[in-house]
Amino acid sequence: MTDTLVRPGRRWPWSRRTRLGVDLALAIPLFLLETGWLVLDWTYGYGLAVWAAQGDRAEIDAAGLAHMERLRELLIAVLVLAVAAGVFRARWTVVTHLLVALLAGGALTAARQEWNHDHSPPSGCVRYSANC
Repeated sequence: MTDTLVRPGRRWPWSRRTRLGVDLALAIPLFLLETGWLVLDWTYGYGLAVWAAQGDRAEIDAAGLAHMERLRELLIAVLVLAVAAGVFRARWTVVTHLLVALLAGGALTAARQEWNHDHSPPSGCVRYSANC
């Protein structure tokens, strides 16, 4: 009568590694979804906006800035998901999210370099002269 029930210990998300099947079931579709979004946004989000601008520099600049903002938001979302997958010790999900983060970071770097190249003053230009 004095026996007490042993209370099972709490199971924290990081106490055990996520099973391989569950890990891959999350990693593969999320990788395809995120890389597909990246490619489709570059093609249709940015490419068609530049095409629709028909040479209007202000609209092309607005499309470029909006595209860089969407890339930054994707990069943040992917890194947050990678941290969450790391907490749940889902090894392959973390790896795929870090790969997508590298792709998004590279695309963001390329877009910013293109932006800086297009908007830099000509060489030999004095900053506040009349001809710049």
